[in-house]
Amino acid sequence: MASTFLFLCCLLIFNLSQLQGNSKSNCTEEFECGNLGVMKFPFTNSSNPECGLYKFDCQAKPYPKIEFGKHKYDALVKKSDFFLLSDPEFQKYLEKNSCKSFDKKFLFPNSPLISFQIIPNLTLYRCNHSQDIMQKKTDALFHDFEKYSECKDFNVYYHHPIKTLGNSSHKISGKLPDHCSIVQLPIPLPTPSKPYASNLFELLTSNILLEWELSKDCHHCLDKGGKCLIGREHKFHCSKGKRGKSKLRMLLAAVFGGVGLILVSSIIILSIWRRKRGRNGSTQFRRELEVESRYFGFQVPVFSYAELKEATNNFDPSNELGDGGFGTVYYGKLYDGREVAVKCLYEHNCKRMQQFINEIEILTRLRHQNLVSLYGCTSRRSRELLLVYEYIPNGTVADHLNGEGAEEGLLTWPIRMSIAVETASALAYLHASDVIHRDVKTNNILLDDNFRVKVADFGLSRLFPNDVSHISTAPQGTPGYVDPEYHECYQLTDKSDVYSFGVVLIELISSMPAVDITRHKHEINLANLAINRIQRCAFDELIDPSLGFTSDTLVKRMTISVAKLAFRCLQLEKDIRPTMDEVLDILRNIQSGKFQNEKTLETSASFNLIKSKSVNIPPFSPESDEVALLKKVKFLSPSDTNSEIWISGSTTTSTGE
Repeated sequence: MASTFLFLCCLLIFNLSQLQGNSKSNCTEEFECGNLGVMKFPFTNSSNPECGLYKFDCQAKPYPKIEFGKHKYDALVKKSDFFLLSDPEFQKYLEKNSCKSFDKKFLFPNSPLISFQIIPNLTLYRCNHSQDIMQKKTDALFHDFEKYSECKDFNVYYHHPIKTLGNSSHKISGKLPDHCSIVQLPIPLPTPSKPYASNLFELLTSNILLEWELSKDCHHCLDKGGKCLIGREHKFHCSKGKRGKSKLRMLLAAVFGGVGLILVSSIIILSIWRRKRGRNGSTQFRRELEVESRYFGFQVPVFSYAELKEATNNFDPSNELGDGGFGTVYYGKLYDGREVAVKCLYEHNCKRMQQFINEIEILTRLRHQNLVSLYGCTSRRSRELLLVYEYIPNGTVADHLNGEGAEEGLLTWPIRMSIAVETASALAYLHASDVIHRDVKTNNILLDDNFRVKVADFGLSRLFPNDVSHISTAPQGTPGYVDPEYHECYQLTDKSDVYSFGVVLIELISSMPAVDITRHKHEINLANLAINRIQRCAFDELIDPSLGFTSDTLVKRMTISVAKLAFRCLQLEKDIRPTMDEVLDILRNIQSGKFQNEKTLETSASFNLIKSKSVNIPPFSPESDEVALLKKVKFLSPSDTNSEIWISGSTTTSTGE
């Protein structure tokens, strides 16, 4: 039996080699191309141009060159489905601030076989100079665009990505005039340490991140051993060798028994290989991390999409941990047994990419016991942007205060006091590291099984230069927590986090949500309610009685002290608010029972000045960033139906929301 099996195997191999020899051509399945490594269809080398759709000159120095039409580009890096190309001529134009930059057309022809996309790119409108009346109409059409007017024969209109929050392809309303044309030019992906440049020529780049994708028909054709071609009328055609196919059928029929045995053996080997692959994870994928990390600018483990899809059981809805404004978080388990929270960001555009990079850069450069740990992410060219965090099993502070996990007596006052201290410690560490969180809220404070704090969700965070007093940026954050001065003046400082933390402190002592539309219209925001009660010293109307406010003298003194600290954090003027370091010191003193400054605070001139101020937090205006009506809340009472409450819809999700 064994000798028969070996004979059939040898016969099969011999005939297959004969068949392959008969159909042999000059085309090889793979070829080496300089620093790009191994290449294959749809690309070919210049010595065999008939073997692919686009040819490389692999002998060119210092980089291989790829040819598209009549134009050649330096190919700097290849990784999976993208190339990082460079155009030296375009670079010279940019360095000279030359208007020839806007004559440049990056043409990567799409076809039924393959499609190309530059990521990201900037859409510009190049409009030739015209008569005064026509020029006024053109300027009116592009009234909300940036205008570059230093070119002799034309003006350039565009939307700067900073002002459009990463969306660099805003379209005009109406038909494009005949004297205008669209130009799309590459721009680099921003990072917190290297944001978008303000100058137009510095904003553009000669390095082109080009994504390519074969059509499904071509993939199907290649899988069957065919060749992808474009036939008449520019339609897809799959060429198949019928003679070779016929010989193969005869061969398979002749050695059917041997093939059956080989298949059985293959199945056994495949199952062993898959188990081994499960243990090792995506080893080959991680070997490519060096290129990915070099482009990102920092090191972080990269997971494949398939790996995380399997870890979350195909993103099973029953594994969903939370759902917020930027994405959904799923529970998962990696091959090595680690439990993880996988955040899947909505959409795949410049704005989401910036949030994606934000979290990676901040969490890889910072280490603190009260900050959530990042385990890794997917490639930014993955079909989805996924972030992988340590799994924090006990939900969020918001869950325990007034959510599904709320249970009277579970969050005792000592636990809440510890939550306040640990959260303040994490924020003080961020500020010392020149990072502003920008979305401090109870939904972003996670709790482990021992109710230890892990601050999460850094998608909106900003790296803060240490030589400036503030950053000018469009207000973002969560309704009820956003600093009113930041909202009004568009000036982000570390005191913006202090304000948000003041709201968190009030939630901890009151067990009330930050926004509740069922409350009186002037107290929908918890900050307004708290300031009113504290100014009137009506602490019994603010502090949750279940904490022991009326029965425990120590709890009463501690909660009142925390309320007064929160009051200082919630002041409209940022200069009156304490720093996070001050807040942390005061909280630690309160936790240890030190109240020596309590009377001094009550009688001090600064506290009386604060108390005398009338504080009213303005609603969000419809003109602010991403405005929306508050959703999923109870309706106003009939007496309040005439008031409109506009608030920002820019909320985020955390790993445990």
